[in-house]
Amino acid sequence: MAHFISDDCLSCGSCAEACPVGAISEGDAHFVVDADACIDCGACEEACPVGAISAE
Repeated sequence: MAHFISDDCLSCGSCAEACPVGAISEGDAHFVVDADACIDCGACEEACPVGAISAE
């Protein structure tokens, strides 16, 4: 199961830096997770300072 980044995202990039497989990139409104690349490790969820990331 991939992770999802909500609209609460501040676009700080902490999650993208923490992702070991590079599954997170900057989208139009905020950062987004590539569900096909996500390995569901949770590193992004732990790195998010505002709790905008959760398991789908």
